[in-house]
Amino acid sequence: MSFRLYDSAQRKVVDFQPLQPGVVSIYCCGPTVQSAPHLGHIRKEVNFDVLRRWLEASGHRVTMVTNVTDIDDKILIKSAEAGRPWWAHAYLFEGAFHEAFRALGVRPPTYEPRATGHVPEMIELIGVLVDRGHAYVADDSSGDVYFDVKSWPAYGALSGMKVDEMAPAEDADPRGKRDPRDFALWKGHKAGDPETAAWETPWGRGRPGWHLECSAMAGKYLGDAFDIHGGGLDLRFPHHENELAQSRAAGRPFATYWMHNAWVTQAGEKMSKSLGNTADVMTAVRAWGGRAVRLYLAGPHYRSAIELSDASLAEAAAQLARIDSFLDRARADAPLPDGAASTGAIPPAFAAAMDDDLGTSAAMAVLFGTVKEGNVALEAGNTAAAVRAHAAVKAMLGVLGLDPDAPEWAQEAAAGGDLTPVVDGLVAALLEQRQQARARKDWPAADAIRDQLATIGLKVEDTPNGPRWSLEK
Repeated sequence: MSFRLYDSAQRKVVDFQPLQPGVVSIYCCGPTVQSAPHLGHIRKEVNFDVLRRWLEASGHRVTMVTNVTDIDDKILIKSAEAGRPWWAHAYLFEGAFHEAFRALGVRPPTYEPRATGHVPEMIELIGVLVDRGHAYVADDSSGDVYFDVKSWPAYGALSGMKVDEMAPAEDADPRGKRDPRDFALWKGHKAGDPETAAWETPWGRGRPGWHLECSAMAGKYLGDAFDIHGGGLDLRFPHHENELAQSRAAGRPFATYWMHNAWVTQAGEKMSKSLGNTADVMTAVRAWGGRAVRLYLAGPHYRSAIELSDASLAEAAAQLARIDSFLDRARADAPLPDGAASTGAIPPAFAAAMDDDLGTSAAMAVLFGTVKEGNVALEAGNTAAAVRAHAAVKAMLGVLGLDPDAPEWAQEAAAGGDLTPVVDGLVAALLEQRQQARARKDWPAADAIRDQLATIGLKVEDTPNGPRWSLEK
């Protein structure tokens, strides 16, 4: 089965055909580094990291570009409120995003360009649009340059909206616009703006518009045409719509396919800073562990909204503990020969689920089914079957970015985000009390401890090498 994806532009699931066989190019809109990231931001990073891993496991060579928006109205406002230079503010929170990415096992992109490093490419793109009659310089001497929406009949193709039904753009002062729906490509320097937040152009000093930044950087690193453009559903309009319009109006084919992940919600509302219903990534990681938070974000299908609550994170942690319990038993009783945990060990049902529009929810069902089969094989002493299950589980976890032995998770315990040592310590203390009770033949006390562990889903097995615990299947 070849990979199929839901293309937001066509609004249907289609067969994926990369421009170059065996090579996939992906552009994802990265963070605007105005403040610390929340789980709503990071879901996109996790989802597209899984996409990248699956395409690579399927034999493709993937180039992933994720930008950093480090100049923006919000950054200027937030930095002024914080009393620090805008560039220092952006750098501070760029670091916070990178910390969050590492904490959730997100691999660095192939390239990660900053907007401020690509102003020449932006100026060139604006010049092309002006020459082609799709952009104009405001006649109010502001130095603003706008994209002429009505000059591009295909505007609205991505979102399915019609120009006459659209609200006016909100990203610039309307005084110099020919049409209130026109959007800013370039923003002229205004009184009160930091002097350092301006670059020289043929239209005067100023700074780029947000939409323009992504088109210029995508073209720089992936060329005029590339395979997949990704981002959160909230970016489809106006941001991605504007990217598409300005790029194609400049004669660039731009993205062949568009993929959008759904929101993380709280009480049914999209998580956003403006609503105040955010969940800090590092706070969640410290409470539940990075792998558990990643499982919570990666497990549901990327196009389905997921509700944030302590219960949902606790469920993810319990699911992860069930997986890790099997891995612990398998390492001891069914160790893998060198190279066994390869992509060749991926079950066909898992591959079929992932090829069906990155169906992680169905793939997770295959994963847990394999864990159950492995536990049954271990109980029956069927070492060969247990080894096969062990290899398959490791291969699937590698695709999902959840393999505990992968390098990206080596520092989780040191960072204080892994609950496994705490759980192990508490259970070990109870098992030691049970052993002491058995040694003095206090069978009721020993049974009471065993029953107490059973009530929280732990099974105790007495072996020649001492007691061993696992999560109930």
